[in-house]
Parts: sequence; C-alpha cells; structure tokens
Amino acid sequence: MTTKAAVDDVSSGSRTFGASRAFAWMLVVTGAAGLLAAWVITIDKFKLLEDPDFTPGCSLNPVVSCGSIMESEQASVFGFPNPMIGLVAYSVVIAIGVGLLAGARYRRWYWLGLNAGTLFGVGFCMWLMWQSLYVIGALCLWCNLAWVATIVMFWYVTSYNVRNGMLPAPGWLRRFLDEFTWLLPVLHIGIIGMLILTRWWDFWTS
Repeated sequence: MTTKAAVDDVSSGSRTFGASRAFAWMLVVTGAAGLLAAWVITIDKFKLLEDPDFTPGCSLNPVVSCGSIMESEQASVFGFPNPMIGLVAYSVVIAIGVGLLAGARYRRWYWLGLNAGTLFGVGFCMWLMWQSLYVIGALCLWCNLAWVATIVMFWYVTSYNVRNGMLPAPGWLRRFLDEFTWLLPVLHIGIIGMLILTRWWDFWTS
C-alpha cells in the first residue's frame, strides 16, 4: 500500500501529513470490521446478561463457542464488556480514515497517538487471543474478526509512521516497508492461524 505525506508550514514547525486514498480506505474498512464485531458481541453480551440460557449465534461447537468467551472474566477486564472499548476505538479509526479521504492532514503527534492506540489494541487482542486459546479454551469468530482488523491496522499505521520519518528507523527498514508492509500482517495472522490449528488439532481432524 503506497502512501504519500503532504507537508505544510515546515518553517513554523506545524508539519502535517496526509495519506493516500488506499491507506485511508484501509482505516475505514478495518475500523468498520472491528466496529461490526464489537457491536455484535456487545448485543449478544447484553442478551446473555438478560437470559443466562441465551446461545449466541456464533456458538457452533465446543471450540467455536462465543458464549464461553462472553461468560469469562477476561471478557470484562476493566469492569465492563471489552467490546464497548471497541465501539469507541474503531469509530475513531473510521473517522480518521474518512477525514483522510476528505483531504485531512494531521500533525506528527496525532499520527503517533493513532500508532499508540493501535499498539494498545493489538497488544490487548494478543492477550485476549492467549487467554482464549490456552486459558478459556474456546474461540469467538467475531473476536477473530476484530483481531484481524486490529493487526492490519496496527502494521500499516506503524509502517506509515516509519516511512514518513515520524518513528526513527534505519534506511533499509524504510525501504523494506515501502515494498513489503503487507508481509507483516500476513505473517502475524498466519502465526495466529497456526496456533489455532495446532491448539485443537485433534478436534479439526476428527
């Protein structure tokens, strides 16, 4: 994905950066995917609170069991359902992407703030993934969608900041990211896929 930065008022120190339409659409699409997942999980969580016998639509078998995830302590780490964080965070990402499509340019601190937010998001998703696979012992398909969206978002935002000099990096890394940013989320998601495959190998192959 090629991006280009627009720079204004360099002499005054108020440097701003825009992005390509492809990058903007990446934010909109991944933000929308995460928002959809967060919305569905939130609705199902409230239904489960109202009716303990409610079975979420994505509870398909003993492994793909959204209900098991929603009833776990890990599903409310901060004292409220985790997807409520996603409702806010993914909406912000969509808004940033739409702003870029409209020609918006943001300052360095703004881009770094977005990077910090996606870093928190991907770290939180990876913690939830570990809990899901090795503590709870179940998968939630909507959670998986949120993981994928956040992973793609994080790597492309990080790449953008590195390539535009907002994060310090050697020249070879910038050149690599110019051509192969796509490889990082593919590898990341591929590793998670392998962990899921091996975690329940007997179940998948039976």
